[in-house]
Amino acid sequence: MSAQAAMPPFHLAFPVRDIEEARQFYVGLLGCGEGRSSPEWVDFDFYGHQIVAHLAPDECGHKQTSSVDDHQVPVRHFGAVLSIPQWEVMAEKLKAVGTKFVIEPYVRFKGEVGEQATMFFMDPSGNALEFKAFKNMDSLFAK
Repeated sequence: MSAQAAMPPFHLAFPVRDIEEARQFYVGLLGCGEGRSSPEWVDFDFYGHQIVAHLAPDECGHKQTSSVDDHQVPVRHFGAVLSIPQWEVMAEKLKAVGTKFVIEPYVRFKGEVGEQATMFFMDPSGNALEFKAFKNMDSLFAK
């Protein structure tokens, strides 16, 4: 699908160890809207996409990493591609609350196709999140 076509929202379900803790993180810190919920799951509006936290403590945590630009990136992760100003605001907000980053905010692939600002951190259940912003959004899928 081209970047110019209307993009349908994606759906992602992921495990959490505590529903209320997930609410506090995704709504309170990241600013997601909350949708339907039950004692076992909760929907969040993640930049127009539906992510669903399911109570499944035994499934939580990341296990594997992969080397990208001399950093160990959690293999299983999700996140959002923001504008540079949105990314900068998010980075400052996360720093201000003392977020422990897996990969501190920085710009990778400097001067190359795909130059991007990125940061990785964990939610309280050990799910890895990446927020990134491209210097040039047209390079999102460039080779």
